[in-house]
Amino acid sequence: MKTLVVVQARTGSTRLPGKVLLPVAGAPVIVRMLDRVLAARKVYDLVVATTELGEDDALAELVRRAGVPVFRGHPTDLLDRHYRAALAAGADAVVKIPSDCPLIDPAAIDRVLAAFRGRDDLDYAGNLHPASWPDGNDVEVMSFAALEQAWREATAMHEREHTTPFLWDQPERFHVANVRWESGLDYSRSHRFTLDYPADYTFIAAVYDALWRRERVFTLADILRLLELRPELREGNARYAGVNWYRHHAGVLRHVSAGETRHPPEELAGSAACRPGGGQ
Repeated sequence: MKTLVVVQARTGSTRLPGKVLLPVAGAPVIVRMLDRVLAARKVYDLVVATTELGEDDALAELVRRAGVPVFRGHPTDLLDRHYRAALAAGADAVVKIPSDCPLIDPAAIDRVLAAFRGRDDLDYAGNLHPASWPDGNDVEVMSFAALEQAWREATAMHEREHTTPFLWDQPERFHVANVRWESGLDYSRSHRFTLDYPADYTFIAAVYDALWRRERVFTLADILRLLELRPELREGNARYAGVNWYRHHAGVLRHVSAGETRHPPEELAGSAACRPGGGQ
C-alpha cells in the first residue's frame, strides 16, 4: 500500500497571514513542522499541498529547498487539492495533516496509521471524532477510493473546504475508526497547540525555544512536562482553547456536538476579527 501524507499549507490565512513562514527555533514554522512529520516511524511518501496562487510561490520554493515535494492546487477546495495530489502520486491511502499543527507528535501519526493499516475494511481513520489528544495533533487517513468517492459526490461548502467531513460524518455509509489518546485523558479542549492566532504563535515559539534541539525531536510528553513546570505558557492562548472550524457549521454537521467547539471571545463580542474559513 502506497501511503501519501499531505500537509496542506498556504500563506493567505486571514487571522494570521503568513503563519507557516513565521520563525521558530531559527527556521520557518513549516520547516520545523515537516521535521516532526518526517520523524514518524511508519513508511510513507510526503508532499506539501499548497495553492496555485502567486502569493504561495515563496512557500512552494521554501518547501522544495527543504527537500519535500510540492503539489499546487485549488485555493479553497481542499478536497480537490488532496484528491489531485493523491492521484498524481498514485497513492492507495492518503493522510491529511494541516500545517497549523507545528507541535504535532510523530507518535500520533504512527498510531493513526497503524489503526488504519490494521483493518482491511476501513475507509477512514482519525483521532478527532471524538477528539482526545491536545488540539494540534490532527491526523486523518483515508483510502484513495473513499477520497475519490467524496471528491465526486461532496457538494456542501464545508465538505469541500475541510476535505474529510463527507466521510466521517456518514459512519452509516463508510467504515470509520477513531484513535483515542492512549493516556485515557481528554485534553482536546483544554490544551491548544495549533496555530491560528497571534497568541498561538507566542505559545508555540516559547515551546520551541524551550525544547527544540537539532539532535532530537521533542515529544508530546516533553511539552506536557514543560507546561507542568511553566503553566503560565498556556495562559496566553487559553482563551482560544476549544475553538475550531466546527462552530461555523454546527447546523449541518450530524456527528459533532455543541460541546466539541466554542466561539473565540472576539466573535462573542460581535467583532469581525474572526470570520468563517481557515482551510490551509
